[in-house]
Amino acid sequence: MARSTGAFFSGPAQPHSMYEVEVKVPADIEAIAERLDELGAEQVDTVIQTDTYYDAPHRDFAETDEAFRVRRETRKGVTNAKVTYKGPLLEAESKSREEFETGVEDGDGIDAIVRHLGFEPAATVRKNRRVYETREYDVTLDAVDDVGEFVEVERETDGDIEPVREGAYEVLRDLGLDPDEQQRTSYLGMLLSDANE
Repeated sequence: MARSTGAFFSGPAQPHSMYEVEVKVPADIEAIAERLDELGAEQVDTVIQTDTYYDAPHRDFAETDEAFRVRRETRKGVTNAKVTYKGPLLEAESKSREEFETGVEDGDGIDAIVRHLGFEPAATVRKNRRVYETREYDVTLDAVDDVGEFVEVERETDGDIEPVREGAYEVLRDLGLDPDEQQRTSYLGMLLSDANE
């Protein structure tokens, strides 16, 4: 019998790079929710997210501007978990990063695995999120414990970042917000900064 030479033996597929283009500004989220309703935006999600960020044993993520986290998401009493790696910021005009994310069956199990590999918890960020969709963008209203209220406008792209970023700026302006008030520091960075003051 002839041996198969098909794609069965071709090896693992390489992950496809996606870039998360995100613009975030402080805002009164109840006022923005009213404006989103006026614009006819659709609310598509309500979730509590608890993000545990880790320090790596082999490099300093604060210096390399990377992030590794385990996220637990609770919707209607059901909790699921994801693991996310975020690369360094790609530009000065937004919080655009390369990102890889995958779901995991057991958040506690992945916590145990990464701790045994030498990763140490750095901090936990907890937020209540309401997510809307408008003009192909996700608009997220965040109430972040010990940090404050923010609006994030984001979309993923596998191509040119600039037109996606400019589109996010237009969404902010439609909401009565100023892109110049953008906050490029992550919630983790803000939380750690407040703790160190």
